[in-house]
Amino acid sequence: MSGVRLNRPLVLEEATRESDGAGGVTLEWRPLGTLWAEVTAGTGAAREGEAITLASVPWRIVVRAAPVGSPRRPRPEQRFREGGRIFRILAIAERDPGAHYLTCFAREEVVA
Repeated sequence: MSGVRLNRPLVLEEATRESDGAGGVTLEWRPLGTLWAEVTAGTGAAREGEAITLASVPWRIVVRAAPVGSPRRPRPEQRFREGGRIFRILAIAERDPGAHYLTCFAREEVVA
């Protein structure tokens, strides 16, 4: 499919829950691999609290498709990392009729 520019490497991460030894659980993120992506921003919004402002931006992240069940196929509840930036994956859809690419609908939240 023409028009797709996979020009940014993003690390796909998955959460694992580990016992903290005191009856609770800690959340650890482990990398699954690097995927080349096309990243496009949507319209952002900001919410102000008493002490912080939370800026939230929706993103469309296009990656090469992988078969269902493959560890290289992103899923909701996973995330992409680009350095210190985190993109939480909300949903996935095939981008084209031949299913060569996937569109990942993600959200980046930044505390300001």
